[in-house]
Amino acid sequence: MTEPTPRDYRLPARWAAFVMPLILSICMSFIVSGIATLKAIGPAADFFPVWMSGWAVSWAVAFPTLLLVLPVVRKLVSVIVRPQ
Repeated sequence: MTEPTPRDYRLPARWAAFVMPLILSICMSFIVSGIATLKAIGPAADFFPVWMSGWAVSWAVAFPTLLLVLPVVRKLVSVIVRPQ
């Protein structure tokens, strides 16, 4: 028998509508909260724990917001962009 590869463990395509906003919300909230924290407190000794605390809160808002907003954004894009 063949050893399973990492590709064998991928999620089914139906999960894409959940995984994409999950990854996007993690990346965006991480970067934005880091910039906001740096602007608010500067490069202080407690920068990292303050950033992580702010990131946790911002991600908790960002992820459900993306789940709600992405269908509307997709519809708006379909109105603005001509299909090929």
